[in-house]
Amino acid sequence: MQYYTRRKTHKYISFIVLIIVIIVILNITVMFFDQRVMPSVTEIATIMAKSQTLDIINKKSVDILSKDFKYDEMVKIEKDNQGNIILIQADTGKLNYIAAELSTECNKELSDMKNNAIKVPLGWMSDKSAFYNVGPKISVEIEPIGNISTSYESKFESAGINQTRHKIYLNVTAKIRLRLPLRNQDAEVSTQVPVSDTIIVGKIPNTTLGFPTNEQNN
Repeated sequence: MQYYTRRKTHKYISFIVLIIVIIVILNITVMFFDQRVMPSVTEIATIMAKSQTLDIINKKSVDILSKDFKYDEMVKIEKDNQGNIILIQADTGKLNYIAAELSTECNKELSDMKNNAIKVPLGWMSDKSAFYNVGPKISVEIEPIGNISTSYESKFESAGINQTRHKIYLNVTAKIRLRLPLRNQDAEVSTQVPVSDTIIVGKIPNTTLGFPTNEQNN
């Protein structure tokens, strides 16, 4: 009876030791994965996600701006009897409509990114470029955070005698979240989309309405 008890106790202790060893190994594996693997995977996944987001924004910007933006309709230039420019005024309503349309279309496309996860090979944890595409791939899901924000920027630059170049940009900012194993990573993507580049004959007045103004004289 005593022999049986000792044998049972020995098996119980062995089982506890085995469990402890397994837990230690799992913790070491998780720590290695989190500290050595995930930073490299997160870095390349963020780069890939930002690239995809920029592609969507740029594509939608070209489609919408080429279709809806016409400088003569969006910007009204008033002159006096001598032909001098006395006022430059933007049609804020039309500009806001274009910005809202762009934001809506981009948000739709970015929402679909959740169905197309990024695949990052574990080879990226290596410092050797030859191994970048080697190993199993980690799936990284991307989802937008909130809505895209937009704002216009207007710049006037000297383009010669009595000529001014008027540049209009649309600043677009999107926030995305990358869902990785063991962690999430948020990223912000900002880009400046050229809207128009127009030469205006005549001196630019001090008053412009509807646009932020950034004057540069070259």
